[in-house]
Amino acid sequence: MRVLVQRVSSAAVTVDGQVVGAIRPEGQGLLAFVGVTHRDDIDKAQRLAEKIWNLRILDDERSASDRNAPILVVSQFTLYADTAKGRRPSWNAAAPSALAEPLVAAFAEALRGLGAHVQTGSFGAHMQVELVNDGPVTVMLEL
Repeated sequence: MRVLVQRVSSAAVTVDGQVVGAIRPEGQGLLAFVGVTHRDDIDKAQRLAEKIWNLRILDDERSASDRNAPILVVSQFTLYADTAKGRRPSWNAAAPSALAEPLVAAFAEALRGLGAHVQTGSFGAHMQVELVNDGPVTVMLEL
């Protein structure tokens, strides 16, 4: 499981012209793009949620848990793109929807269970993601 985390001052996901998830924190929040591969499970989703909730990437080396910062979770199978051969990425490492969708949902639920205010995108939809990266700060996490 891979999560690309960005520190943001705002972020929103739109599907078919409708905002399906948005965060506009008083200070900073996190946008978490989540990719799932074939060997991932609920345990990895929960461990990554804990890591991100406590990751000290907000101002003054604070975490989302310290600041009660909101988190926008967006599924992102392209995090598992393989560009080693040719010009067309391979998506073979990305898990199929039947495996990935429940794990992205479990990741979001694990964050909620830790006390996070979580918004989400729409799994499998063509999404437009708007964000204001603050810093910029972008970190890749993988288990």
